[in-house]
Amino acid sequence: MRNMICCRAPLQVMVSFRILSRGYSGSPFPHQPVPDLSKTLFRYLGSLQPLVSKDELESTRELVEEFLRPGGQGEELAKQLQKRAERTDNWLTDWRHQAIYLENHLPLPVHSSPAVLLPQRDHKDWRGQLRFASKLISGVLDFKAKIESPDGLTEIWRGRPLCPHQYHDFFGSCREPGYKRDRVLLQPAHKSLSQYVTVCRNYQFFQMDVYNSDGSPLTEDQIHQQMLFLRAHSYKTDKEPVGVLTTDHRNSWGRAYTTLIRDRLNRESVRSIQRSLFTVCLDATALKYSEELYSSRTAAQMLHGGGTHANSGNRWFDKTLQFVVGEDGTCGLIYDQATADASAILTMLGHVLEYCSRGPKRLPPRTPLTRLPPPKKLYFNFPPETKQHIENAKQNLDILVNDLDICCFTFSDFGKSFPKKHNMRPGAFLQVALQLAYYRCHESLCATCEVVSLRTFHRGRSDVVRCSSSEALEFVQAADEPNRLAGEKLSLLKKAVESHQCATEQVLQGQSVDGTLLALKMLCISSGAALPAILMDTSYAVSSHWKLFTGQVSSPIDCVMCYGPLVPDGYSVCFAPSLDSITVCVSAFDCCQETDAQKLSDSLQGALRDMQSLIIKCQPGEA
Repeated sequence: MRNMICCRAPLQVMVSFRILSRGYSGSPFPHQPVPDLSKTLFRYLGSLQPLVSKDELESTRELVEEFLRPGGQGEELAKQLQKRAERTDNWLTDWRHQAIYLENHLPLPVHSSPAVLLPQRDHKDWRGQLRFASKLISGVLDFKAKIESPDGLTEIWRGRPLCPHQYHDFFGSCREPGYKRDRVLLQPAHKSLSQYVTVCRNYQFFQMDVYNSDGSPLTEDQIHQQMLFLRAHSYKTDKEPVGVLTTDHRNSWGRAYTTLIRDRLNRESVRSIQRSLFTVCLDATALKYSEELYSSRTAAQMLHGGGTHANSGNRWFDKTLQFVVGEDGTCGLIYDQATADASAILTMLGHVLEYCSRGPKRLPPRTPLTRLPPPKKLYFNFPPETKQHIENAKQNLDILVNDLDICCFTFSDFGKSFPKKHNMRPGAFLQVALQLAYYRCHESLCATCEVVSLRTFHRGRSDVVRCSSSEALEFVQAADEPNRLAGEKLSLLKKAVESHQCATEQVLQGQSVDGTLLALKMLCISSGAALPAILMDTSYAVSSHWKLFTGQVSSPIDCVMCYGPLVPDGYSVCFAPSLDSITVCVSAFDCCQETDAQKLSDSLQGALRDMQSLIIKCQPGEA
């Protein structure tokens, strides 16, 4: 089973924004509570009921009882976890960061780094591309200035502020590959961030200053002049797409990285990229697609670059932020979840898009104290060993690109206002619809997780809700039975929705099953103790093999978020509901004959319509 990458999905929280006074924004955030171990394992047993046999469930129940006996391993681990919570800022965040991201050896594109596809811009050539890219850079710098200002930016959700800790790590950060695990390179707090960004075009990398010598940001026109210079010096595509190395498996890239930076010139170029504020990728025009296929194909392009014959060499996937602007008007973002979460990313993008929607700024450029240097091309040497590493990475990437199947669609029959009208939470309603869709395709339920935000806690990041429940199983089994009364089916639907909402609330309050199980595992590893039998159990393996990996984008901006499945025989599903429609992105791997992204998409639309019809049939006066 592959490592779980459960923080890379969009979040279920809806965020509203306002600037608060310094006194309010400086108030402390509550620390994430330590869940009661016996209650958590009771909920764990409940999550197994729709997934394992009665004999397997009974065997696991006996293991849990043995683990929780007085004086047993569970009691000792609970004490250790409480001590960790007392001496750390957040008992879960660093462990998840290590186990879920840094020790995961799968490639970042598709497997880890999500892509956000933004609405297509109205430009259709390189001139419009450079003009928009210049404005986008200005917008990102404006957001950076906002979070660094005395008042800062405070997000409010359900009347509670969200922890802004991760925002300051967005800029100037980068992953560094390793043999056993990666690490994240952050600028030390006592040092100033760099004053430049990395721009990629035709597989070439440039260091481009975005601040004057007095620290003031360049105007849009100044950035545009820098872009024009850069384009004039990057007409030819480099023969060796060095950026492709960052798409490979992390241990393979780690070996290639060690070889690459032995050379002084290469080391200086890599360090320049790593220290840059963020990356801007100027992509060539992709293949033309029909309007029906545009979202699906462009989402795939944004996710992995389209392969070695397209724009994948125009990336450095280790960077936390990579903004993509195509000649054909496509634009979006790829981000690394080792540093950034979806809710914070969407906050930033909302600010940047609002900035880009303003009219052009015609401010006169400030006269810098020293002459602004032109963009500096970063050069690399390619010894035979590095050339072979690039060839291997290209082959592996093209296999991955050809294997990924993405289906994006907009369901227009209704949006989140319909379940709200009938006193059902839209997120829970969509998750039950997904369970029904999967059941119709595969005649069983599967391990399903949904990512939610824990940013209401100090240094909180995210965790997962277990979505498969005995209530969901009862509903999906009854949904297509002709002998069951409609009123009975509706009652089961409401119970399934309420069950999911209850499970979600528990995780949002810090009472996570999977976060606790991860903590038990990490405590044992750190002390050299044997893992508890409950973590070596077949039921645990089945219930954490996430065949459905899901998330929800609740954001005012118009966007499509996409990412790959967590397991070879699974799906990823991202919902983006608006009041009157629901945008969905489904992905699967073609190598698995059991999964089909289009089939699940069709089944999901059918499930949504059938659930709507059931509600209207039983409650016609409220339709």
